Amino acid sequence: MAILLSTIVFPSTKLPIFNNTQDHAFPSFRHFTGILDSSENKLKEDTEGLADEFDWDSDEWEAELLGEDDDKLELDGFTPAGVGYGNITEEVLERAKKKKVSKAERKRMTREAEKVKEEVTVCARCHSLRNYGHVKNQTAENLIPDFDFDRLISTRLMNPSGSGSATVVVMVVDCVDFDGSFPRTAVKSLFKALEGIKDTSKRGNKLPKLVLVGTKVDLLPSQVSPTRLDRWVRHRASAGGAPKLSGVYLVSSRKDLGVRNLLSFIKNLAGPRGNVWVIGAQNAGKSTLINAFAKKEGAKVTKLTEAPVPGTTLGILRIGGILPAKTKMFDTPGLLHPYLMSMRLNREEQKMVEIRKELRPRTYRIKASCLLLLSFSILDAGQAVHVGGLTRLDLVEASVETIYVTVWASPNVSLHTGKIENAEEVWNNHVGVRLQPPIGNDRAAELGTFQEKEVKVSGSSWDVNSIDIAIAGLGWFSLGLKGEATMKLWTYDGVEVTLREPLVLDRAPFLEKLGFWLPKAISDAIGNQTKLEAQKRKKLQDEDTEYVGAGAELSA
Repeated sequence: MAILLSTIVFPSTKLPIFNNTQDHAFPSFRHFTGILDSSENKLKEDTEGLADEFDWDSDEWEAELLGEDDDKLELDGFTPAGVGYGNITEEVLERAKKKKVSKAERKRMTREAEKVKEEVTVCARCHSLRNYGHVKNQTAENLIPDFDFDRLISTRLMNPSGSGSATVVVMVVDCVDFDGSFPRTAVKSLFKALEGIKDTSKRGNKLPKLVLVGTKVDLLPSQVSPTRLDRWVRHRASAGGAPKLSGVYLVSSRKDLGVRNLLSFIKNLAGPRGNVWVIGAQNAGKSTLINAFAKKEGAKVTKLTEAPVPGTTLGILRIGGILPAKTKMFDTPGLLHPYLMSMRLNREEQKMVEIRKELRPRTYRIKASCLLLLSFSILDAGQAVHVGGLTRLDLVEASVETIYVTVWASPNVSLHTGKIENAEEVWNNHVGVRLQPPIGNDRAAELGTFQEKEVKVSGSSWDVNSIDIAIAGLGWFSLGLKGEATMKLWTYDGVEVTLREPLVLDRAPFLEKLGFWLPKAISDAIGNQTKLEAQKRKKLQDEDTEYVGAGAELSA
């Protein structure tokens, strides 16, 4: 009968297994006793070592011995439920692993995440533009070459690559300075090519689709209805040479008006593999519009630098994350319009003419003396309206007694109304001081030659404006009259002047008085300067008095 001995395991000791057969005999009892004694001593030493290392009264020692964490231990011989058990998914398990945090802690973590997200490394030029609104080194800025639209973009648009890709051109125009910001000269070749190719041709199907976007509508007077503005914008675009447009949208990137509808239209027009080019004049609002697109879509893209400084964007930028699939969007540098009045000004003067709030009208009633000439009368030797030291409108001749002139310009620009015969003297004595901008007596000579341009106007009603005289980069005059008149517009050589249909029909609810109208900043500066001059005069008088008194005492 064979007897099988199982293996007996002790710490660091293992007894051999004996299969007792007729050929083997059992070891002696003394041999087993020696082995048991040595195993007991070894176990005692190991136990004493563990006693020094662990606190046996705690609940942690078992996990330490097993080398596992509490949440990984088997429960009553069963493993925790995993993926596939009931409704448990990997997402459920991930949520279970997350630590519970308080509401205040979650808010703090969210703020820190947003702060990290906003911290983007930018160049020194963009940093200065974003935080201070100007460039540090104007000399280096003047060395940057102008953007050549015809060479870099126009050829690409007329010869698009890819068989199924659509090209969309988004033309951004500033509604407050529509004629000054409309990219008429820069895209002349594009417009001409589009007009010359019929839609039925094979190539015509691949030509770019034009979308006109009028921005900054929140700066226009509230009495301008959307319907009238849309019709007026289409009419001015056609007058500027634009061919048939695929769409016209009026938006405000700052107030988030019309941005969603515009973005949806662009997506449908471009398709899944199209190219979208955003073009426009300098400071027309292209980068601001693209940032509004990114915010609307929640796209994780670096915010483009926005600044009221012409030429903020220097090169073509590809913007990802806004349009779906493989559709691409490109932001382009602002097109240079040298005929803008604002291009002549320095940064401080540009801030004065920049329109940042809703425009408010300022209306004057201009009259002239009557000269009798046989059977009819002509009003002659009228009045003049100065807009800062930048432009002047004279009433030279009229068939009516009264003309209403409404000035639409920044409220930071000073105005003056008086007789034409005194206009030259007023301009010479007050330009750069009371008539600002420009700032400083010598700045006017640096802006160019002050020239006159004759303008003939006519109207059928005094109740509404009949015609606008727009000065690019500054603002416009609206004239209300019932008859005909000859005006003279004075401005610097090279600045564009446009006669157009009136944008706003209504004039101001009250009339301005003749003389100076000064913004608070200019008025305060003049007041402070007057006080300083008075103090200097008083000091000189006191010194003269003391000197005379001292001389009298010496003579006595």
